[in-house]
Amino acid sequence: MSNLTERFFDELAERGNEPCLAGVSGRVRFDIVGKRTEHWLVTIERGDITVTHESGRADCTVQADRELFDRLVSGDDNAMAATLRGALVCSGEVDLLLSIQKLFPGRDLGRHEHVAV
Repeated sequence: MSNLTERFFDELAERGNEPCLAGVSGRVRFDIVGKRTEHWLVTIERGDITVTHESGRADCTVQADRELFDRLVSGDDNAMAATLRGALVCSGEVDLLLSIQKLFPGRDLGRHEHVAV
């Protein structure tokens, strides 16, 4: 497991409560595919977040390769864009993916050059 992905889930577990998810409840399992598949189960109960490093029953399952997930947690890619291009596979309650996308960092536009048109 990469340090970026592990750090993301560790920090997510430390949050405890995420106000932007106050109306959200459900279980999302992230299957991170590499030499072996790593499982992270994120349970949200009206904004209260718990994270375990296990597989289990989930309302929504998100599958991505390790490289893509590192880009998601570093803000260099977007979960919905990755889903639309088929790089990230989401099954079950896709609305949960829309909700938890808020947990991923946004792209830091200040670190990218912009060309005036």
